Amino acid sequence: MKRISPAIAMSFAVGLLLGTTILADAAINQLPVQAPSTVAPEQDPVKALTRMSSYLRGLQSFEIKGDTTLDVVTTKGQRLQLGGNVEYKVRRPNGFRIAVTSDFMNRQFYFDGKQFTISAPQLGFYATESAPPTIREMLDKVWNKYGISLPLVDLFRWSDPMESRAEKLISSFYVGPATIDGVTTDHYAFREKDRDWEIWIERGDRPVPRKLAIVNLSDPARPSYVARLSWNVAPTLTADNFKFKPSPDSKAIPLEPLGTEQG
Repeated sequence: MKRISPAIAMSFAVGLLLGTTILADAAINQLPVQAPSTVAPEQDPVKALTRMSSYLRGLQSFEIKGDTTLDVVTTKGQRLQLGGNVEYKVRRPNGFRIAVTSDFMNRQFYFDGKQFTISAPQLGFYATESAPPTIREMLDKVWNKYGISLPLVDLFRWSDPMESRAEKLISSFYVGPATIDGVTTDHYAFREKDRDWEIWIERGDRPVPRKLAIVNLSDPARPSYVARLSWNVAPTLTADNFKFKPSPDSKAIPLEPLGTEQG
């Protein structure tokens, strides 16, 4: 089976995550209802991304929970959907913990400003590597040296200025307002050389991405990746949140750089 990884799906440098969900009326009635927004939408997609980027750059810490759907494609070209969840705890500039649970894997990622660790708790293995002092430098190192891209990695890269991202766009347009989990958002669509992607940005004074959808155009089956995100932009986090503590029966293994025989 050939699968499209969260790296390919989520990252625009790597890998920036639905089928239609049908909810019963009772479930819909239980969703939190937000009063109609009186804020005028930003209809310029690039300006909307720039505003979101500026807001994310100003967050010193945040927590995210996401429900994800990932398409994989079999060797016969049949597209399958795999569900999952992701949880982020982030403190800039030098700490995060990411937990990924899906139909095909369970992984945890830690960064404490000195070490980067990948843990597979169900398998009982982990790997730790020395890391540079900032999140952005660490992301570049593990990608360039090991080919590792974290899920939703663009949540970090979106915190950078958007000029280089805008240069890669072939087209973009404002789709319209949309309600995501009871929250008013503005829906934007973009096209790049090898992917179509959409983003739903919360309207108002907290312009965070509430939903992402990416389609891989380089694969004839056009697999997609979708994430619906909930945010806590003022969490209480400590250094212990980002330190990996192996269980007594877990085993350390090395990370193999790209180009080695094992890698």
